Amino acid sequence: MNTDSTDQRPINVKQGKHDALTERIIGVFYDVYNELGYGFLESVYREAMRFALVQDGMKVDVEVPVPVSFRGNVVGVFRADLVVDDAVLLELKTCDQLARQHESQTMHYLRATPIEVALLMNFGPAPRFKRFVMDNELKKRRHRSVESATIGVKSFTTPEMIS
Repeated sequence: MNTDSTDQRPINVKQGKHDALTERIIGVFYDVYNELGYGFLESVYREAMRFALVQDGMKVDVEVPVPVSFRGNVVGVFRADLVVDDAVLLELKTCDQLARQHESQTMHYLRATPIEVALLMNFGPAPRFKRFVMDNELKKRRHRSVESATIGVKSFTTPEMIS
């Protein structure tokens, strides 16, 4: 009787968006970190990641311009460090530790694109990453505009203020 199990997942494990791709990207991240170590500029790690991801058979776009819209008008453009297989956005950092603003920045980048998965990767003293998922349906609901109410609020330039 053969009791070897081959790639059997527990029944209750749910697959996430682009799990297989993010696992490959994370593997490349650790390979790059282990080869280069800590202390280089972000641009060095970005190019090393691009090279290693392409070498691993993935399509990689570098510093992808992503417009940010407000009420139908473009109000700014950010540049995503890397986009892999048009499916996963990579935001790279080289700091001592990831901070709340890095997470917020990554979430804002996801909101501004049709991409639903992002990896925030830090080439700091210890390699760290965080995975973010934002479903496009959630983005549609979030972008509905809301009329603001002015209940009981006087205009800033009322006649009483001018006298």
